[in-house]
Amino acid sequence: METNRPVEDELLKEMVTNEGASLMALSENKPVLLVFLRHFGCTFCREALADISKEREDIEASGSELVFVHMTDNEVAERYFNRYGLEGVQHISDPECKYYTEFGLVKGNFTQLFGLQSWIRGFSAGVVAGHGIGPQLGDGFQMPGAFVIQDGEIRNSFIHKLASDRVDYLGLVKCCEVENDTPA
Repeated sequence: METNRPVEDELLKEMVTNEGASLMALSENKPVLLVFLRHFGCTFCREALADISKEREDIEASGSELVFVHMTDNEVAERYFNRYGLEGVQHISDPECKYYTEFGLVKGNFTQLFGLQSWIRGFSAGVVAGHGIGPQLGDGFQMPGAFVIQDGEIRNSFIHKLASDRVDYLGLVKCCEVENDTPA
């Protein structure tokens, strides 16, 4: 997906968070880091949640709003977000993966999901780093991605080539840092 291009306004208005805010309205207030997750049982999804949790303060300090898209119901999602220190984060439930498709995120092929690189990284993330694996809560073939949306336009994006790709979330939002008017 190209950057600096508008997303369909209707799609962004249709995408409503667990708190009732449309993605369009959020993106008009400040840049939105929209993170499409793999299923919560995936070790790489758990690793991504841990990574984002560590960077959350810096992401929000940059002026960006963090919003997740997941494939389960909001109650289950809340348990995972809370487990990773992401309490109160806004999120969008998409069990049919409609929004994933609209943002150009595809179903992974064998190599993307189970290739040697993914196995090596899976061992590192799952066993060494302790993220483990869990039940498949969503489409196990769905690939993840992350987008920075500001004023209804995609300003930056990361589309996973492999399920095991690791995103520099803070680097993604640097394109749209907002100056804080708060005196020091």
